[in-house]
Amino acid sequence: MSNNIKPLILGVSGASGLIYAVRALKFLLEAEYKIELVASKSTYMVWQAEQDIRMPADPEAQEQFWRKQAGNPLSGQLRCHPWSDVGAGIASGSFKTLGMLIMPCSMSTVAKLAVGLSSDLLERAADVQIKEGRKLVIVPRETPFSLIHLRNLTTLAETGVRVVPAIPAWYHNPQTIEDLVDFVVARALDQLDIDCIPIQRWQGHL
Repeated sequence: MSNNIKPLILGVSGASGLIYAVRALKFLLEAEYKIELVASKSTYMVWQAEQDIRMPADPEAQEQFWRKQAGNPLSGQLRCHPWSDVGAGIASGSFKTLGMLIMPCSMSTVAKLAVGLSSDLLERAADVQIKEGRKLVIVPRETPFSLIHLRNLTTLAETGVRVVPAIPAWYHNPQTIEDLVDFVVARALDQLDIDCIPIQRWQGHL
């Protein structure tokens, strides 16, 4: 991977399913991508609720935290941003990126993006991708979807946002939770033209 490649923004909102973000980060770092990571304020509570783990607020400590959760990959570049730092580079359209992936994406985040609200850095960075016409991929985590959820998702899809629900496939004969998660992560990264996860893809009927 060239050191000159533009970074990818990884947003982590306060939805259940942090394993999706962890697995995405693992494969992206192993493939030597540059990652700008921003986790919403609610993400701290989700880590506590799902894993009984306290995520540090300090950016450098948070970088080590995310690398540890992802299996301590030594490759790639990772920079973490405080959720409140709306003056960060990724908050500006002049900051060039490969795009942004929000995984998992809460319905609150979906709603704010659909009406153009930016109350924190994650939402501002996503709003920038939309206004600049760059790639934005969201992996919503909710069930069932209400009519409000569906309308907000439709609004985002109409602006060009790629919506990849956390729905795994079964034709690749998954054996572990990671197999199911990795399929969703790979399909989300497909929308960004990133192929760094060794999944079994559909080959047609034998």
